[in-house]
Parts: sequence; C-alpha cells; structure tokens
Amino acid sequence: MSGEKGGGRGAAGSPRAFLFDLDGTLYTDAGAIPGAVAAIAELRRRGLPVRFVTNTTRRSRRLLAERLAGYGIPARPEDVTTSVMGGVALLRERGIRRVAAFVADATLEDLKDFDLASPDPQAVMVGDLGDEWDFARLNRAFHFLMDGAELIALHRDRYWLRGDGLALDAGPFVVALEFATGKTAAVCGKPSAAFYRAAVAALGNRAPASLRDVVMVGDDLWGDVQGAQAAGLTAWMVGTGKFREDALRESGITPDRIVSSVAELPGLC
Repeated sequence: MSGEKGGGRGAAGSPRAFLFDLDGTLYTDAGAIPGAVAAIAELRRRGLPVRFVTNTTRRSRRLLAERLAGYGIPARPEDVTTSVMGGVALLRERGIRRVAAFVADATLEDLKDFDLASPDPQAVMVGDLGDEWDFARLNRAFHFLMDGAELIALHRDRYWLRGDGLALDAGPFVVALEFATGKTAAVCGKPSAAFYRAAVAALGNRAPASLRDVVMVGDDLWGDVQGAQAAGLTAWMVGTGKFREDALRESGITPDRIVSSVAELPGLC
C-alpha cells in the first residue's frame, strides 16, 4: 500500500500546502501516530504551510490545539478549522441566535455567542455525543425540528475509531432525524465544499493559486477523500485510523494517493 497512486484523476504537481485530519491521521486514543510529529516538523521546515481540519465535535478548537501541542505538534487554535466553527459561520450567516446544541460539553465554549438554553430554538445542531445519545435526546431534537427549527449537521461521518474499535459517529443520528422529519440537514463540516474552501482561505497569502496543489490527508473515504476531491483539492489517504481495505474496495472512491501513514509524507514531496 505504501506510496501507491490512486490513479483516479491524473497526477497533480508537487504539493504546495497540506490540510491534515486529526483523529486517526495524526493521533489516536493511544497517542500520536508513529512518525507523525517528525513528518509535520519536516514539512514545516521546508516552508510548506500546514493546517489542521477536523469534524471532531467533542473538543473546542482551543482544546484540539492543546492536544496537538501535547503530542509535540505545535498548534494555535486559529490553525485548526473545525466543523463547529463552520456551524458558527452558518448560524451567523442565517441570523440564528437560539440553538439547541447536541454536542459535548467541552465544545460549548465555541458556541458561547449563542443562546443555548432557549425552549424555542431556531436551529438544532447535531454533533457527536457518543454514549450520551439516547432516545430522550434524539426525541427532544425531533420535537424541536417538528416545531420549525432548522437542522444543522456538524458533519455526516458514519463511524470513527476509538479505543475499543469502530463506533457510530454523528452521521447515523443526522440521517435518523432527516428521515423522521422530512428535513434535509445543512452540513457544516467535511465533506462540505464550503468547509474546504474556508480551510484553504485560512492559509491567507500562503494559499496556492490552484486548489489541486493543496493536499488533504485523512483516513475517512467520504469526508477526507471524496469531499476534498469534490471541492477541487488533491486527497491522500492514510492506512491508519479507521482505514479499511474492504471499505475502500467497495466504495468506488479513488484517492489520489494511498500511504501507510503520515510518516511517509516528507519522502513524497
């Protein structure tokens, strides 16, 4: 698998910037992926801009930056583009102030500018609650939606890898609410093209002229690979995290490159 070309869209030029998924790509619950710290340091030494993009909704941007730094990858909150901040941008764009936020408590600091306690929310925001999801919470979200609230999905990821194996992510709960209410969720994180455009724009004057020169690196076929390619970026898939050969074969999705882990990246640039 190491260094294998996906062969789906033709080769791009040498990467000019990188976007990295976090969980499963740079680290897992067990710690940093072997070689990840050195790989990011080397890319930065070469002057390649690096940014972190994630659908994780269980930590705020500040806490994610602290986690990266704790593993030896220096990062500031502004270096991290999250689906939650994509949700914040959407709420502001639509003039929504009252929000029923179904997210982990550690994420709420990124939603501090909104009324999260209203009994009459204008929007239901759905993220990953893990084991905190139960019928009562799902039914509460259902009633808000039936009363007229908009449905906002921080992402539609199907599953993720945690310490005890694969686990359901937010996507199945979003789909359940769509099915029950007949509403279509506005998606704020990966694979939304708007999310990727925001992440590239955050590179500022270091953003390459061509989106194809920006490489998205991740372990999720749909959010990281298919989403990035649809947005015009190059997408490389890692064989860590939730990567599964059978899912790749059956998906019909062709990454631009497949590597065993991020540790290989400096040798490919």
